[in-house]
Amino acid sequence: MCVDYRERFGWDMPTLKLARIIYQDNPLLFASLDSVRTALRSIEGKGGARVAIRKEVEDRPKNPYNLPQSDEAIYEPYQLDAKRLLVLSDIHIPYHSIDALTCAFDYAKDEKPDAILLNGDILDFFGLSRFAKDPKARSFAHELKTFKEFMDIVKKTFDAKIYFKIGNHEERYFHFLWMKAHEIVGVEEFELENIIKSRAEGIEIIKDKRIMKAGDLNILHGHEFGGSVFSPVNIARGLFLKGKVSAMQGHNHQSSSHSESNMNGEITTTWSLGCLCELHPAYLPINKWNHGFAIVEIDGQNFEVRNKNIHKGKVL
Repeated sequence: MCVDYRERFGWDMPTLKLARIIYQDNPLLFASLDSVRTALRSIEGKGGARVAIRKEVEDRPKNPYNLPQSDEAIYEPYQLDAKRLLVLSDIHIPYHSIDALTCAFDYAKDEKPDAILLNGDILDFFGLSRFAKDPKARSFAHELKTFKEFMDIVKKTFDAKIYFKIGNHEERYFHFLWMKAHEIVGVEEFELENIIKSRAEGIEIIKDKRIMKAGDLNILHGHEFGGSVFSPVNIARGLFLKGKVSAMQGHNHQSSSHSESNMNGEITTTWSLGCLCELHPAYLPINKWNHGFAIVEIDGQNFEVRNKNIHKGKVL
């Protein structure tokens, strides 16, 4: 992408000026203006290296066969800008657990995270689901009101940047629009991103099933691999078998970890997180769920994960 912008605006445009243009056009692809500037400087090189890179770019064929224009999407990880990250997953407002959230907040306040990742299924969107619905359940409007109240408390409690990852429950909104109200798809006021931001100003939305990166740790909600009959006893081991890299996920409402070493002695570890919602919902009262959250320390590409369980009002 940076090469394309450099070609379009010319190699003589100041790097900072071009970085501002790229960041304005693509705010979700970069963690900050500095990250864009760093990416530009890496492709520009110095002296002869810049000339070589530029010549390679100029010589590269764009579309030599004149193929028709494609709607192909570029899938790139989302870089999280944090040194100490609090990860809260599967809150399912308005079916959140007040006790579990209180435990997580009490613990995390002492940690003073500089960023918080709301890692998917923060809202439940029960009223918009395709399943048979209890008519006594809370309305969609009430759910959004509760979400705003929750976000006001989060911002009052923590002085931290907040990321909001779209999970499979938030995707219920898209499915509802496509099936029931496709005529208003694309109307700015009805975009989910704007609905969320109007109730939680200043947060960053991460959508399109993108993997997130905190150093070398890959983070995802857990639904990004698509539907599968594969449901392992150890969720973290299932994540390892799918991804084969150090990673963390929510989605399954169970805390677990798994480590394997290769023939060179290099260790890969994966984690799954507990939830922060009710543990015995009417649709699945008997399950293996547990409450939990995580703290991730990031130093450059290095990271350390503390995957915490909550049991009977205590953080374990």
